[in-house]
Amino acid sequence: MITGVSTGLGRALAEAALACGDQVVGTVRSAAARADFTTLAPGRAIGLLLDVTDEASVREVVAEAEARTGGIDILVPNAGYGLVGGVEEASLAEIRAQFEVNVFGAVATIQAVLPFMRARRAGRILPVTSVSGLVGWPSLGIYSGSKFALEGICETLALELAPLGITVTMIEPGGLKTDFATRSRFETAQQIEDYDATVGQSRRILAEHAGHELGDPARAAQAILAVAEAAAPPLRLLLGSDALGYAQHKLSAQQAEIVAWASLSTTSDFTDA
Repeated sequence: MITGVSTGLGRALAEAALACGDQVVGTVRSAAARADFTTLAPGRAIGLLLDVTDEASVREVVAEAEARTGGIDILVPNAGYGLVGGVEEASLAEIRAQFEVNVFGAVATIQAVLPFMRARRAGRILPVTSVSGLVGWPSLGIYSGSKFALEGICETLALELAPLGITVTMIEPGGLKTDFATRSRFETAQQIEDYDATVGQSRRILAEHAGHELGDPARAAQAILAVAEAAAPPLRLLLGSDALGYAQHKLSAQQAEIVAWASLSTTSDFTDA
C-alpha cells in the first residue's frame, strides 16, 4: 500500500512494484486519478480515494485495502508536500497544514495498518521522509521540521515493533526529477526582505534546479524495492549521491561539534555522580 500514487516517487514505486507482479493499493485524491491508476494493471492496481488528514477515512481505507488484498505486507506512507519559506515568514496555519499532511497523515496511516501487521507478526513500513529530515536548509525550515518529526517518531517506532516481527525503514531521498518542486511545492504567503540573502537565495536555487535534479525516480523505486525485500533492512536508506553527501557532511560536523564542547556538556552532572 502506497499513499500518494498520482505522480512522483509514489507513482514510480507503484509502477515498479506492479512490474514485479505485486498487487498495489495506491491512494489518490480524485476519481480521475483513481481510474488512471487502476488501468496500470487491472486487478492488481487498486486505487482508493484518500485524504490522509481525515483520520476516520484513513482507517476505513486501510480496512478496505486489507479486505481486498488479503493483507498489507508493505506500507509506504508517501503522501506529502513541501512548504517553502522562512520560519518567521510561515503563518501558524501554514505550519499546521504542513504537519497535518507530512506528520499526522503518515502517522495515522501507520497506526491504522499496525493492528493487522501485529496480528500477523509480520510487515514492513517504509515512510518516505527526506534528506531534509536529517539536514536543515534556509527556506525549508517548516518542511524539514515535519520530516525531522516523522524521523523521530519512526526511529522510536522501529524499537517498539522489533519484537513483533515488523520492521521500519525510513526512505530519505535527495533531489528527484519529479513534480515535487512544482506541483507539490507551496510558498508561504509572507516574504520578508531581511531574509533575501538566505531564504530568498534558497528559493531561487530551488526554482533554478527544478527539472535538473540528479535523482531518477525509476531508479529510486528499484532501490526501495530492494530494501523492502532485504533480509535485514536498515533503519534509514538515503537515496542519491546528493543526499549521501549532505548527510555525511552534517554528521561529520555534528560529531566534531560534540567533541569540541564535550567538556562543557559533562559539567551538568552532579559532582559526585
